[in-house]
Amino acid sequence: MKRLQFLAIVILGITSRAHAQEAKPGPKDTEKRYSFKRIHDPNGIGKFYMDREIAHVMGHAAASWLERPEREEEENPKKLHAELKLKPGMVVADIGAGSGYHSFRMAEAVGAKGKVYAVDIQKEMLDIIRKRMKETGVTQIEPVMGEIADPKLPENAVDLCLMVDVYHEFEFPYEMAAKLVSCLKPGGKLVFVEYRLEDQKVPIKLVHKMSERQVIKEMSAFPEMKHAGTSKVLPWQHIVTFEKKAK
Repeated sequence: MKRLQFLAIVILGITSRAHAQEAKPGPKDTEKRYSFKRIHDPNGIGKFYMDREIAHVMGHAAASWLERPEREEEENPKKLHAELKLKPGMVVADIGAGSGYHSFRMAEAVGAKGKVYAVDIQKEMLDIIRKRMKETGVTQIEPVMGEIADPKLPENAVDLCLMVDVYHEFEFPYEMAAKLVSCLKPGGKLVFVEYRLEDQKVPIKLVHKMSERQVIKEMSAFPEMKHAGTSKVLPWQHIVTFEKKAK
């Protein structure tokens, strides 16, 4: 019970900016894509995309929570990485890498000849990854300072982009997804790992959960991507995978 209470506190209370600060309309070309409400879920930013409220970003102050021992039981990363089917030599990207929890696991899977882009918008998170790289001697990870609407990845260069509990926090989900699609090679995969909104037993705040249907709905904006399947092997999350069609 204590573990779940702590989980709820982290999701509710630790963000990269004050909860009092709400999203405001941006450039004119994005205003039609997004809507804004003054009265909204306190865990969201008041900005909506395809009828979904965008959640607050979890800040670097919660980095230790990302490495909690209970995560093995709650998320079962071994099963997740088995589903990804990573192979030596692959180029992959961990979007919203945080403390590098998944980056280092993927680095082991792709081997010395592979590469892992660890992308985050918080310098403090990337500093944690760099420190750990130095301590462990891992060299195939490249920390990347992304932006809120651009992961800063090269085009047509990545075999797989992994997003674990992060897409629902993107302030500009359409723009970010468009950039991620462009960075994928033909046949490359975009993988969403999100807490299941369909399951009321998952002890996560509503705006930090996504349904499979909503993920598919939002990816319908990109006809070059096809839904390659959804796996429900994880305890709390589903793995929704899209594949970039060959030209």
